[in-house]
Amino acid sequence: MPLPSDDALRGSPIPGITRNVFLLGLVSLATDASTEMIYPLIPLFLAQTLRAPVTVIGVIEGLAEATASLFKGLSGWVSDRVGRRKPLVIGGYGLAALTKPLLALAGGWPLVLVARVLDRLGKGLRGAPRDALIADSSPGELRGRAFGFHRSADQTGAVLGPLLALPLLAAFQHDYRALFVAAFVPAALGVALLGAVSDTGRTAASAPGRAGPLRLAEIPLFRRFLFIMLLFALGNSSDVFLFLRAQHLGYGVSRIVLLFVAFNLVYVASAYPAGQLSDRLGRRRVLAAGLGLFAMAYGGFAAAPEARWLWLLFPLYGLYMGLTDGVSRAFVVDLAPAEQRATALGVYSMAVGLTAFVASSVAGWLWQRFGAPAPFWMGATLAAGAALLVALTPDPRPARAPAR
Repeated sequence: MPLPSDDALRGSPIPGITRNVFLLGLVSLATDASTEMIYPLIPLFLAQTLRAPVTVIGVIEGLAEATASLFKGLSGWVSDRVGRRKPLVIGGYGLAALTKPLLALAGGWPLVLVARVLDRLGKGLRGAPRDALIADSSPGELRGRAFGFHRSADQTGAVLGPLLALPLLAAFQHDYRALFVAAFVPAALGVALLGAVSDTGRTAASAPGRAGPLRLAEIPLFRRFLFIMLLFALGNSSDVFLFLRAQHLGYGVSRIVLLFVAFNLVYVASAYPAGQLSDRLGRRRVLAAGLGLFAMAYGGFAAAPEARWLWLLFPLYGLYMGLTDGVSRAFVVDLAPAEQRATALGVYSMAVGLTAFVASSVAGWLWQRFGAPAPFWMGATLAAGAALLVALTPDPRPARAPAR
């Protein structure tokens, strides 16, 4: 199977990153900037403008995230089945873009519910096909670098979004609806950039209909890795609990926002080098190190006696994300059959997402029943066990990128 063409490599300003991967990174940057411009404000819009009760806000977010998790698995299978990536990617990003002005039209919480579910539906539709497109467009020996670059670009959008929102909100005199309309601009730019992305066609599925159900019994290493990551996900509760812990230790909103910025900056800075490192040393070593850092960070959140320790713990948590987010996706691609890589990515994302939803419910109960440190001790313990199991997992030799 030939590697990506010289033209594909020359079309990117980043060495070793193909034109497709570079463009997809820009798309994710623009889309995430759009999303993060408004995401922290949606609960305030619901509570202050639309007078929605807190229980309704929780239901909206729960249904939205569950929708994203469920459709990740389905879209991956469809992409492999038809042998196309790009239509689902465009549909997913396009649907998410259209929800921004839809929020501006909301006169009550039901339309916000529709917008949030459609936004997360778009995320679910695009995620696995996009990641498979990244894998299809990259040689196996540079796959970690490709996923690391994409995660770094995506998270750069998460940094830029709030920085754009603050002056715009002031200029709009705190009119949330105007900001929702403004957020459509970078989202639409991201969709427009997809026009320059080349579909990989029937690269992963060599014949129509070849991609059937993912048979875990036939891919034992993938099954083992999925089990390990589900074990870890049981202790990996929502990041909301990190912010609650900071508040519990005495920090106000402004310092919590700065902690979140510190987390994102470390994540952005580490994701690409982590991908490169995984290409050289193997995925499992980098993943095991990242999960070990999670255990240390969560143990620190549990034991921290004062808020000042959070300035070490939030960047440490960002380093964990940088070491694991893109590398775990590259590892899934390494482990899965080439004709089912989108399906495997979708199944992985769906399973981990649904397990994390359970983890957050358990974390809330532990916090209320045993105190703030309890969910963090649980997460640290499960992460330490998962790090050991990943370290003992064989490191497969990445397959070369399929023919273009």
